Amino acid sequence: MKRHIILLGSVLCICALALAQIKEKITGNPGEKIPIAVPDFRGAGDAQNFMNTFNGTLWGELQNSGQLKMIPKTSYPLTIPQQPADFRPPLNGKSQGPWLSDWSGPPVNSHYLAFGYTATQNGQLVLYGWLYDVQQANPSSAQLLAKVYVGTPDEAGSKKIAQEFAADILKLFGAGSLMGTRIYFMSDRTGHKEIWSMNYDGSDQKQFTSYRTITTFPVASPDGTKIAFTTYPMRPASPGHPATEDQPKIYVHSLETGRKLVYLNQNASMNAASDFMPDNRHLLIYSTAAGSVSQIFMTDIDGGGFHRITNTRSLEVEAKANPKTGADIVFTSGRGGTPQIYRMNIDGTDVARLTSGEGDAVNPSWNPDGQHIAFAWTRGFEPGNFNIFIMDVASQELIQLTHGAGRNENPNWAPDGVHLVFSSKRGRSSQIFTMLADGTGLQQLTTQGNNEKPVWTKGTQ
Repeated sequence: MKRHIILLGSVLCICALALAQIKEKITGNPGEKIPIAVPDFRGAGDAQNFMNTFNGTLWGELQNSGQLKMIPKTSYPLTIPQQPADFRPPLNGKSQGPWLSDWSGPPVNSHYLAFGYTATQNGQLVLYGWLYDVQQANPSSAQLLAKVYVGTPDEAGSKKIAQEFAADILKLFGAGSLMGTRIYFMSDRTGHKEIWSMNYDGSDQKQFTSYRTITTFPVASPDGTKIAFTTYPMRPASPGHPATEDQPKIYVHSLETGRKLVYLNQNASMNAASDFMPDNRHLLIYSTAAGSVSQIFMTDIDGGGFHRITNTRSLEVEAKANPKTGADIVFTSGRGGTPQIYRMNIDGTDVARLTSGEGDAVNPSWNPDGQHIAFAWTRGFEPGNFNIFIMDVASQELIQLTHGAGRNENPNWAPDGVHLVFSSKRGRSSQIFTMLADGTGLQQLTTQGNNEKPVWTKGTQ
């Protein structure tokens, strides 16, 4: 089927970029969100059976982006356009059908309108989707997007075409879509701690590793092709001796094939993966290879080129490379007595503490903009009761995102720089949640077993 898309270049700068939104939030000067109306789409014939899923998905994708102001459906006109031909200008002040001002004026007061319809054709579910700037004078100048989407004639197909349409809308506004991204995390639901993965909305949860031991702390390469994690390999049983857990080691796997790759671990009581460098060819780790206390090192992707970065008598862990420059890192250190977040150059110079020294501050994670970090902190709370914070590294200004809801840890940024994933124990078990960078839009993604240490990546599985 022929596809077509019409884009107006001027709309590409309509919205502040996702990263600008983070900066505005840090400074306490949030920008205005773009008002958009998204009426329920109808389906012709059998396609109508899947419209509840389609409409719910489309609305949710746009609303959860954090970029748009969703106009409530209760304010919409009674007559909803399904295609451009439905628009008819008023005649002598009387309505002849749907018109642009019905959506731009009160009570809707929208700037944009997403509309269209679906049908089943040749065994496929087909969406005809449009996006209009309803503040324009006529439909020809209002059209920003016109495209045909194709999926399977089932619930999965309806969800797919809704996500694709939403992604194209968000792209027009300079916002990123989460479609195609994956979240990797540790889960004990099988009785062993293994690495699992899922889609950004919690769907398609599946086991990634099967080492039948403790496998945890996944970190993913920026290009989405590799994952590294820490595991306690099992020493095989011998006569009179059962199988036992060995000392923690770093394993690297391909996300494209799932296969284990070569990585040379140091002879140490502990080797733990910490982060990939932006070049995708080097790995930050923390290890006891230099003595009894964990220090930060850098290695090649295969474990070669072992290079020490920190040299202290304190515990140094959780190093994360600035994704923009690779020239500096943030990390957790006990050099001041309690765990705190520090920043330093990649060569170990120019060390500066970022957190105040109050409580315990751990789990730093860079925003893709290379200017903000998220981390977990017990600041002002009883010991062990962590909350998620965001910090502007340059100014050290803070935003607290979680408040009095369990133990919240291991925040990690989505590729769009607007969403965060984290683990939270809000009952008997720890589960994975996502939220926007202002603390809103909270969604729980997991329910089975204990689920922790999430990392959000482009993903290929």
